Amino acid sequence: MEYLKNLLKKSGWMSIIESLIFAALGIILVLKPNEIMAMISYIIGAIFITIGVIKIINYIKEKGKSDLYNYELIFGIMSAVIGLVVIVYSNTISTIFGIIIGIWIIYSSVVRASSALKLKAVKTNIWIYSLILAIIMFVCGLYIILDSSVVVTTIGIIMIIYAILDIIENIIFINNVKQLK
Repeated sequence: MEYLKNLLKKSGWMSIIESLIFAALGIILVLKPNEIMAMISYIIGAIFITIGVIKIINYIKEKGKSDLYNYELIFGIMSAVIGLVVIVYSNTISTIFGIIIGIWIIYSSVVRASSALKLKAVKTNIWIYSLILAIIMFVCGLYIILDSSVVVTTIGIIMIIYAILDIIENIIFINNVKQLK
């Protein structure tokens, strides 16, 4: 039983270390959102370029064996071009990503406002809360459209909160392992 208690404590401490790393990543996302989005764009672009180069090399190696390999060449060129576009226009792509998320939130808020007005017609008092939430969502959507880096910052904040809660839960767990029988 003592072996199990030690194992559980060790597992709890490892989870705390993982949470600290997770919190550090969250802090980086909060402090450097534009740089992180650029880095993600570079990584995605590099992956596309690598896939493209591999497909083009496969085409050259297997040239003339089948019409299927023409697809390899086209796919390889398209993939490499997409990769280059993602790298060259990384700032634009992250802005577009933020705008798309903002538009989606605004659309959701309009749907919620419409639902709130339907609730009002049914003469229930809950409609006002639903309308207030829809308005808040609308403002958040507009804010995200105007500052797309807020999406990455929000993800960072959520990561930090999660890490803190996980650390607290693991400390409580470690302190209560000794009560196992």
